[in-house]
Amino acid sequence: MGVATLFAVSIIIFSSMELLPGDFGQAILGQAATEDTVAAFRRELGLDQPAIVRYGQWLTAVLQGDLGTSFSGRNASGVDRSREVVDLVAPRLRNTLFLASMAALFAIPLSLVLGISTALYRNSVYDRSISMTTLTAISFPEFFVAYILILFLSSLSSVFPSLANVDADTQFGERVYRVALPALTLTLVIVAHMMRMTRAAIINLLASPYIQMARLSGASPTEVILKHALPNAWAPIATVIAFNLAYLVVGVVVVEVVFVYPGIGQLMVDAVARRDIPVVQGCALIFAMTYILLNLIADIIGIVTNPRLLYPK
Repeated sequence: MGVATLFAVSIIIFSSMELLPGDFGQAILGQAATEDTVAAFRRELGLDQPAIVRYGQWLTAVLQGDLGTSFSGRNASGVDRSREVVDLVAPRLRNTLFLASMAALFAIPLSLVLGISTALYRNSVYDRSISMTTLTAISFPEFFVAYILILFLSSLSSVFPSLANVDADTQFGERVYRVALPALTLTLVIVAHMMRMTRAAIINLLASPYIQMARLSGASPTEVILKHALPNAWAPIATVIAFNLAYLVVGVVVVEVVFVYPGIGQLMVDAVARRDIPVVQGCALIFAMTYILLNLIADIIGIVTNPRLLYPK
């Protein structure tokens, strides 16, 4: 199903590129270019072929690990300095994965601790305060959270830099320092979702008969949560964690643009502005693969942690 889904997504990606307004050849050559010149330039790029033929060629190349060649190195004078899409995407993808890992390193443990503790002290002042805070965080879009953090932690106090400009030569410690604000932005956004799902899953299980039996047997509230409720709540928790990890890789476009972070999201935005079709298709396909893979992992975790699914009668 994952492979079939990815195939369907590849069709949607290619079709979306066909529906985008504008023409790369016309954009490069300018409005003064004649139709013959534009047609010759499109023929050189292979854009004159039918869409089904170009899709077949692109899909065949992707299956061989070739995402194509970027259009951005070509110009009207005929000079070709284009680069392979893989070479453009690889360093940007590493930067995005580094940012996502930094956010996940703090967000996942924090959300689990908050979700379990609020479920344990349900309807208390602590629970209400955390719930109100997370609801507030969910209601704000990413760019708003980013600008608020820039205002207080960069402009007013100069704790962190407002621009996350890193490169291949940036040392690890300096890289962590520069991505602190975008990582904090992503953490605030996804902690709320994961925490509330964890809380809901734990509360739902606390009403189960086996939980009541564990309480009657003398188990402490902590033992009830950690030994009896949490193992059975891993399936929904793993699903929401997978969704949010996918968001960290797929949905960082806005955050990367705000902080001018050289990730794959920023690369895709720049490629759309330049009408660089191979780069846009490559980035979108990587996003789709990441999302499908993480959902597949979540399904596997949900089966492995549930004996009724792992050993069906």
